[in-house]
Amino acid sequence: MSTATLISDMPLPPEPVTVNGVAIAPEDIAAEAQNHASDRPEKAWAAAAEALVIREALLQKARALGLVVRPVADGTGRTEAADDALIRQLLEMEVSVPEPDTESSRRYFENNRARFRSPDLHEVSHILIQADRRDALTYSRAKKEAEALIDAVQDRPGQFERVATDRSDCPSASEGGRLGQISAGQTTPAFEAALQEMQPGEISSRPVETPYGFHIIRLDEKAAGSIPDFEIARPLVEEFLRDASWRRAVSQFISVVIGEARITGVALTGASTPFVQ
Repeated sequence: MSTATLISDMPLPPEPVTVNGVAIAPEDIAAEAQNHASDRPEKAWAAAAEALVIREALLQKARALGLVVRPVADGTGRTEAADDALIRQLLEMEVSVPEPDTESSRRYFENNRARFRSPDLHEVSHILIQADRRDALTYSRAKKEAEALIDAVQDRPGQFERVATDRSDCPSASEGGRLGQISAGQTTPAFEAALQEMQPGEISSRPVETPYGFHIIRLDEKAAGSIPDFEIARPLVEEFLRDASWRRAVSQFISVVIGEARITGVALTGASTPFVQ
């Protein structure tokens, strides 16, 4: 059952949700609640109501300032919805942040050096034996085949590419099992964990299970990541600081707008503040 269905079955609050006398419909709150995952429908409802209250207050502020909607298109040609454009224009007009200076940028870099470390790179080949846990017999056979292939390529490492070409269920079979360079986040957690335990030239001693099946992995090369000099990392540091300053400023601006509004039907906690995701 969906969150919206559960919430639609809840009794309505004793007081309607309004912003300066403008009511927010319960069905709109129920629809918005699908964007606020929670183990309790009432918490999802409260978070959705808060988000819509903030949105309505910002729209009212923008209209009070006489802003004219000027939607912009993204890189794919899709144009903003009118309300989204109005809120963006309001924030652009009312919220400003200072540019990061050298001292604050360098201090942030020195305190967060690990954040700027480039990822390790692994040159990897593998043999994939597809398996589906829902088919117990096929799954068992696939595991046994993977174990037998490990024994074979451990005894004769030079045959790895041929075995991959003949048996692997991955498209990389046409390349002798070569996957090329892999960095963090490009494969499954189990596959990455196995790579971290291996040394260049090593073949996995047991099948590595992932949602795709069983993998026989060979780590060909490994290049450790490194931390760049400050001047190289500086554009990224400034981007982090600029973004953090903007988020704080938007939150402060929203607090002011909400503080000026007459709101009923929901207790605002600040936990569902939109536009600063």
